[in-house]
Amino acid sequence: MNKEMNSPKKSLLAPLALLLVALAGCNVVPPAQEDATRYFVLSDPAASAHGVALPSGTLRIGLKSVVLEGYLKHREMIVRTGQNEVAFRDYRRWAESLDTAISRIVQATIQASPGVAEVGAEPFPFEQKRDFDVSIRILKCEGAESSSGKFTASFSAMIEISTTGDGAHVVARRLFVAPPEAWDGANFDRLAALLSMDAAALGRDVVAGIPARD
Repeated sequence: MNKEMNSPKKSLLAPLALLLVALAGCNVVPPAQEDATRYFVLSDPAASAHGVALPSGTLRIGLKSVVLEGYLKHREMIVRTGQNEVAFRDYRRWAESLDTAISRIVQATIQASPGVAEVGAEPFPFEQKRDFDVSIRILKCEGAESSSGKFTASFSAMIEISTTGDGAHVVARRLFVAPPEAWDGANFDRLAALLSMDAAALGRDVVAGIPARD
């Protein structure tokens, strides 16, 4: 009699055990996924190749500001896919803000230029004397994809040069557009290197735009 009464209980134990095992399996924490985000920096091509140059002139320049267009203030790297369309690459990011990086390269490039004695950046020391101040607005600093599927690096900026002291006024405004350099659309380290060279070329263009002193 007892044997017959216990048999249904035993028949329920196996499915119940299987259910408990299945539920336990559902609570297993999945393995952590590796972060696919990669970070890039702009670097000064001249500094890495030749080291820090010593002052070689008498011209004193103040780098007042390097301002980014609003859409460039994101850390995600950008690829322009149309005249009015840009794509933010979520997993390809700048390790620092572009205005900081470009300012560093421009300042180093100006300092290494013949005829330049000193380059300062705001905030300027009260006693620092300057011959000219420079303001820069970065219009483009990104990759670009053409309608035919070709990729290039795209960089442009507006430069404003002014005198200093009492009666300071603008003496030059110039648009800088770097020649587009081919890029494969996938190697973002290469894109960062091309934009670094463009930022250095911007610094040289600043020096070229400074008027001769009397």
